[in-house]
Amino acid sequence: FGSSAAANRRLKPTIPLDWGCWRYRHPRVSVAMVIKTDQCSYTEYRIYPGHGQKFVAKDAKVSFFINAKADSLFHQRIKPVKLRWTQAWRRMNKKGKVDEGSKKKARKAQKFQKAIVGMSLDDIKKKKAQRPELRAQREKEAKEAKAKAASQKKTAAKPAVPKTKAKADKGPKVPKGGGAGGGAKNFKGKK
Repeated sequence: FGSSAAANRRLKPTIPLDWGCWRYRHPRVSVAMVIKTDQCSYTEYRIYPGHGQKFVAKDAKVSFFINAKADSLFHQRIKPVKLRWTQAWRRMNKKGKVDEGSKKKARKAQKFQKAIVGMSLDDIKKKKAQRPELRAQREKEAKEAKAKAASQKKTAAKPAVPKTKAKADKGPKVPKGGGAGGGAKNFKGKK
């Protein structure tokens, strides 16, 4: 028994321990292959290796097109936004994928206090902190003081002589032309 067990051990492949047991490794495990793709500078489609055309302009700007159609349209200076099948048109007209999270939510306007003319921000905050009864009482006192001041002004202004309308002082009504109505008019520049 001892010799056959030793023979079996020799036939098994030697695998490092961190890989796990070779018997239980899953045969269907596949590693995703990463393929480097470029983007068409006109249509914005993916260009896989072995496809597409490169165009180098005089200013050394490299354009990579998916096919001759995209190349031709680029050189005709037709804007990709005008063509419905391009990604630029789809983006402009809000077609395709719409992520719910990326939609902009209208933010609520934050309350912001500024000082008002004649009142500093500290005064406003103090007024807000007061109890409503006290505030109402102070406002009432202020209104009474204003009314008192206004009544004093009226009593001081009464002895003044009231103005009377006197039409007789003006004289008869004369048209703007100066002469009798319908007379010869002097226009500048005409003789």
